Amino acid sequence: ELEFYSIKVQDGPLTSKLQHIQPGDEIILRPKPVGTLVHDALLPGKRIWFFATGTGFAPFASLLRDPQTYEDYDEVIITHTCREAGELVYGAEMIEQIKSDELLAELIGEENLAKLKYYPTTTREESVKMGRITDLMRSGEAFADLGVEPLNPETDRAMICGNLAFNLELKEMLEGYGLEEGANSDPKHYVVEKAFLD
Repeated sequence: ELEFYSIKVQDGPLTSKLQHIQPGDEIILRPKPVGTLVHDALLPGKRIWFFATGTGFAPFASLLRDPQTYEDYDEVIITHTCREAGELVYGAEMIEQIKSDELLAELIGEENLAKLKYYPTTTREESVKMGRITDLMRSGEAFADLGVEPLNPETDRAMICGNLAFNLELKEMLEGYGLEEGANSDPKHYVVEKAFLD
């Protein structure tokens, strides 16, 4: 079973076709993931941050199921910021599935799945945690809530996938913490989804 979490872009290069796929249609998948959000683009570290807005959660759904994520890091943190609480449902359900998946627990190890921390926030509709993740990081509230130190290039690695303004703001923030942007050919401390940066 394949699952896609995306907005529908009428003339988008992928979603204009993807949204019309029907059961029984054939698709071609490559065995190795490609793009910016892959482990090979990061240097080894202790803690990985996945920063997402809206459907930017999608690429992290597979990384959160990847045993390498838990082998490579002592802590795995995913933040998901949306306008309304209903937009957080997919991510919350995915995290719950991952934490309760017996096969995944056997493959990865229950103790490793315990490394996973989920930090959802909303910016418009009232929820348990209100605010943009960037503001919550600036104030120190996010770090206090998660029980972790602020980002440090010695220990932290990050992947960013969200809207253009979010990606650019977070990129600037991470560089303020001393993290450097990496690529498959030049691994560093963080990577950004490039689809929105053209």
